[in-house]
Amino acid sequence: MENSLPVDFLHWSMAILPLILLLVMLVLLKWSAPVSGWIGMGIATVIAFTLFQAPLDNLLVGFGKGLWEALFILLVVWPALLLYQVTKESGAFTAIREGIQEHTKNYLLLILAFGWVFASFLQGIAGFGAPIAVVAPLLVGIGVKPVMAVVIPLVGHAWANVFGTLAVAWIATTNVVQIENQAVTLFYTGVLLWLPNIIAGLMICWLFARWKGIKEGFIAVIIISVIHGGGQLFLTQVNPTLSTFVPTVIALGALFLISKWKRYSEKTELENETEILEEDHSSDVDEQPKISMHKAFMPYYVLTVLSIVALGIPWVSNVLEQVEYGPPFPAAETGYGFEVESEESYSPIEPLTHPGLYLFISAVFAYFWYKRLNMYDKDSPKDIRAGMKENAVGASLAIAGFLTMTEIMGSSGQTTVVALGIADVSPPVAYIALANVIGIVGSFMTSSNTSSNVLFAPLHDSVAQSMDGLSQAGVIAAQSAGGAIGNSISPSNVVLGTSTAGIKGKDAEVFKPTLIFVLLSGIAVSGASVLFHLLGS
Repeated sequence: MENSLPVDFLHWSMAILPLILLLVMLVLLKWSAPVSGWIGMGIATVIAFTLFQAPLDNLLVGFGKGLWEALFILLVVWPALLLYQVTKESGAFTAIREGIQEHTKNYLLLILAFGWVFASFLQGIAGFGAPIAVVAPLLVGIGVKPVMAVVIPLVGHAWANVFGTLAVAWIATTNVVQIENQAVTLFYTGVLLWLPNIIAGLMICWLFARWKGIKEGFIAVIIISVIHGGGQLFLTQVNPTLSTFVPTVIALGALFLISKWKRYSEKTELENETEILEEDHSSDVDEQPKISMHKAFMPYYVLTVLSIVALGIPWVSNVLEQVEYGPPFPAAETGYGFEVESEESYSPIEPLTHPGLYLFISAVFAYFWYKRLNMYDKDSPKDIRAGMKENAVGASLAIAGFLTMTEIMGSSGQTTVVALGIADVSPPVAYIALANVIGIVGSFMTSSNTSSNVLFAPLHDSVAQSMDGLSQAGVIAAQSAGGAIGNSISPSNVVLGTSTAGIKGKDAEVFKPTLIFVLLSGIAVSGASVLFHLLGS
């Protein structure tokens, strides 16, 4: 529908204001996520009502959609917290830590293994926050300080978002945009995603021990990145649906072989220099854990097998996907003629393929499994409930605030004005450089690469059709890569990580290094996008 949205400096600056203020509150002022989220929502609502002429019904539609999107994420958060508490109270993390040290005592490789390789594998098959929810507490369990335990999987899994979860973001993009040359678009996307992959591996090494860490881990990072990025790039031309899952599985196997190499099997002096490990990370005591590593890790084996069977076998996932529900929402229009179309079933949840279900099953299994192994005392159930309550309430309020803010901005036209404003002042070479920035903003707002692409890919398509010399393949690829990168600073993902790692309220400390990753990856993707543009001109 035609609209008369005002794309001027006043409206553009006010449209982007809630996002800027949200970052300021979270990173600079270090306010709590629930407070920041709901203040941001209030500001977005006031701007929508006063400057964007959004009536009450429009605001209510946005608010309702935000609560529904929040529920989707919270269905991952709640069982993830349960799995963490159940495992923590059993003492199984100690057994996992000591068990893996029998295979390699090199902590840099262990952190790369969990925070990059295993997190990417989980994104390849499950997604929707599962890599953060699962890996952050595992890293805490092996001795990584909690803040870094959240940062590392946030950075490590980002590259796998477009074609992870069996390429749900890519499929959604092709549903909203008629892509003229899919092979070229897929090739560009694969190349651009390779950049945040290798940056993630090197940054994890940097976080571990600065330049010494990069020197120590460089060979392992290159090997894994060739498998991850190169494998994905090749498979996008063969089978995009499996283009992340297959390389991440191969990388797990390669990791086992790398751990046998003397360079990565022995303890190094870097463990005495690193600042990201707890002082008592190494277990040199005589007391042995109550159970073996494999018994301690059993709930995570269950989670992996369930995810592969339910999501990785096409005929199984096709059957399970038949069960879904999404609430209806009416159409709503602003005074500028910007309309949100009616939805009979908005953003339906498929409960039988939702990763929250597999996390919940794994958590229930974990409780009875550890109980059978006599890992709990009489106060354990009470401690589990107390831990759940302490972290779940804050996480729920924060995520609800973030997502309602996002949807109100979307339904009132603020999000569209932000993107149109960038398009209006950008020549082709500048627009192609900024396309991934729009993708980053989309993921920051929505906590989803898929939602970012659905939101902005049609806009990029329209700009490409009207702007001479701008390649549709280039802008869609840049948008997709930016959407993937932006997941590492998504407030909902950060809150998910801090909650499951037991550091509620330390979101600001997580944002600082992840923002650096976004800056480095964004610059690299912009540079590569411009290069593609110039070569194709």
